[in-house]
Amino acid sequence: MRCLVTGATGYIGGRLAPRLLAEGYEVRCLARKAGRLRDVPWAARAEVVEGDLRRPETLPAAFEGVDVAYYLVHSLGQAGFEAADREAAIHFAAAAARSGVRRIVYLGGPEPKQDGEVPSPHLRSRAEVARILLASGVPTVVLRAAVIIGSGSASFEMLRHLTERLPGMVTPRWVRNRIQPIAVRDVLRYLVAGATLPPEVDRAFDIAGPDVLTFEQMMQRYARVAGLRRRVILRVRLLTPSLSSYWVGLVTPVPNKIARPLVESLVHEAVAHEHDIARFIPDPPGGLTGFDEAVALALAKVRDAEVETRWSTASGPDAPAEPLPSDPKWSGGTVYTDVRERDVAAPASALWRVIEGVGGEHGWYSFPLAWSVRGWLDRLIGGVGLRRGRRDPHRLQVGEALDFWRVEEIVPGELLRLRAEMRLPGRAWLEMRVEPTADGRSRYVQRAVFLPRGLAGHAYWGSVTPFHTIVFGGMARNIARGAEHATR
Repeated sequence: MRCLVTGATGYIGGRLAPRLLAEGYEVRCLARKAGRLRDVPWAARAEVVEGDLRRPETLPAAFEGVDVAYYLVHSLGQAGFEAADREAAIHFAAAAARSGVRRIVYLGGPEPKQDGEVPSPHLRSRAEVARILLASGVPTVVLRAAVIIGSGSASFEMLRHLTERLPGMVTPRWVRNRIQPIAVRDVLRYLVAGATLPPEVDRAFDIAGPDVLTFEQMMQRYARVAGLRRRVILRVRLLTPSLSSYWVGLVTPVPNKIARPLVESLVHEAVAHEHDIARFIPDPPGGLTGFDEAVALALAKVRDAEVETRWSTASGPDAPAEPLPSDPKWSGGTVYTDVRERDVAAPASALWRVIEGVGGEHGWYSFPLAWSVRGWLDRLIGGVGLRRGRRDPHRLQVGEALDFWRVEEIVPGELLRLRAEMRLPGRAWLEMRVEPTADGRSRYVQRAVFLPRGLAGHAYWGSVTPFHTIVFGGMARNIARGAEHATR
């Protein structure tokens, strides 16, 4: 059986693909940029096809010979996400029908069930995508999940950081709404099993774990599992979903543009209204994973640096994706650069280990206050800030987030290139390069590149240039010293 996985660069898709491979299926992944999947551990066993669900002319090759097609994409946090998701779903459904796909599997969100309840734009969009796929003429299973508990999920990171960083908090009324969370391992189990459902199964199912909790109870139970004291929670009426999302954005790594649709969805109760899926996919021996066990498993993954994928892995359709421009294309245009070079009394391998470990808990090796202030300023204007951190403290992969950068290129032992994702009046990159020398030592070459956009871009570069000696100069000096210190 050949399975097509869309959204393979995202949180769920990046975990589903290797599990399908483990079941013996042929796996084809659709990605806008094939290079985004170059470094994942399972890349050599899967086929990657470049294409874009919003460009139907790119889809026939991806759907050719496919038996089961997984729809795992969404534009959460992107401008005009409802229209973008509608367009992508229409093109996906049409391509699946034309290609003779035998089964569509879609992971969606819960539907509010109370009379007169107006769904949030996020839930409304998920429901619309489900209707489009169910109307495709291809047997479709829609799996409706509420909060997913797993290492690296946006919902889990929001819960985790709110609980860990705030021993006491003022919260909105929606923290008393009931939620039925589900462990990511159970979501993946349903998705894998969805490939073998009989063709007469053509409907939506609620999927959820065994515990029905309020968000307040989830925070208190998280605190207990994590070994924290009971949290002091005061509920007030004044915090609207918009204000709540800004509060979440300031306290957690999840930026406001993603926190807002998540918070708006929590305003609605999200409890499963049926468990019909068990007729076709029986519960595992011992039952579905409870909330406390799901939290414990997620925390163990975080502690052991074994997080497979994170919410920040995915980038939406309107995210900057251009590689560092070549010189001929930009000849005659303005390109600002800051280049620093240092001889390092350490072998190239030691220098590379320091370079690949930058960011996250290791920091950026210079003027931590300046980096923190820049991250806070970015958060205040709606950017991602520095809190995304990194998935693994030692290893990087092309396409993953690193604080307010995105890894654009890695040549192991030689080059790390990062593309800026903070809000800027232009585009920026940071390159760190290792050059071995004849005496067994090495040379460190660091280059920052900025392509300004309009007068604001030129003014921005002029305003930050005075700090480059401290920030970039200190960074080059301390990375070199770090490599030398590691070899003593």
